[in-house]
Amino acid sequence: MFARKQKIDVMKNSNNTRRHQFSGFAGLLSIALYLVVSPNQAKAQSSPAGAENQSATTASYSSFAHIKQINAGVLNVGYAEAGPANGQPVILLHGWPYDINSYAEVSALLSAKGYHVITPYLRGYGTTRFLSEQTMRNGQQSALALDVIALMDVLKIQKAVIGGFDWGASTADIVAALFPERCKALVSVSGYLIGSQQANKAPLAPKAELSWWYQFYFATERGQEGYNINRHDFNKLIWQTASPQWHFNDSTFDQSAVAFNNPDHVAIVIHNYRWRLGLANGEAKYDKYEKILATAPVITVPTVTLEGDANGAPHAAPANYAAKFKGKYVHHTITGGVGHDLPQEAPQAFADAIIEADGLAK
Repeated sequence: MFARKQKIDVMKNSNNTRRHQFSGFAGLLSIALYLVVSPNQAKAQSSPAGAENQSATTASYSSFAHIKQINAGVLNVGYAEAGPANGQPVILLHGWPYDINSYAEVSALLSAKGYHVITPYLRGYGTTRFLSEQTMRNGQQSALALDVIALMDVLKIQKAVIGGFDWGASTADIVAALFPERCKALVSVSGYLIGSQQANKAPLAPKAELSWWYQFYFATERGQEGYNINRHDFNKLIWQTASPQWHFNDSTFDQSAVAFNNPDHVAIVIHNYRWRLGLANGEAKYDKYEKILATAPVITVPTVTLEGDANGAPHAAPANYAAKFKGKYVHHTITGGVGHDLPQEAPQAFADAIIEADGLAK
């Protein structure tokens, strides 16, 4: 179905081929092809230099002590900030159904190394709010990326190392592809996560479609209402299936579940998945960006991609997306039962990847 797996844990220069794929969590040449891959298709490779692989059998209770708020674009963004103000900026982006606490330990590790770390709640999560009731609750991929640019502008961050997983990886990939002058380096969990509505029209094999059950559930009014009234238990189920070897406790989940009480959360999540399938329209102001993204543009900034060896969510084999990265590039598969929420399950490995990506850009 895809090209043969190959070991790609060595650095490649800009003359070598790179990678490919999307999900909102991926697709080879776009989202569709990513969806075809089974969760176990990625081949284990080495961890970042200096990283200690961490067991996914326990979870620590770690969170940010203080959340700041700032108006940026159409949002009042809630974000955590750590490290010296004059340090190298790092922006860390979470996914669904997670929140900024996925990066609490990563932020502490990076700030201790002198990085200036910004960890924002995405639209529809935590303390981030829309400034106007009239603004469309839009979850399409380019809207999330433009939120990051707006936040960077208001914080006067010209260029940052950007890292993410799940929706956060997709958003980071898009910023790197559309605005390479704003992205010094990239860390992306599960590879190339840029897609298009057109690519998503292609049906997948039955087993691949099964792994996206919630996407089809969200396409119905029943699914929207079901998610609204059951979001706590629904999202806990996603955590369990996406990270089957991560035995997090209730306190760890509940500290993130608070973020799902955002008044726009359900609307953003439902629109995101319906937009992917072409069941909901986006906004005209993003059309020019979506046209570019539909071509599956290559990413030229220095990049480190990561994968957990026990990721239970749909994801592509690393060999299938390597060709989409045309700058300096390294891939690591993190072993030890690490699942979908890689930054929270293996914070040292993720922090080391940020440092490694920053080093590739020097």
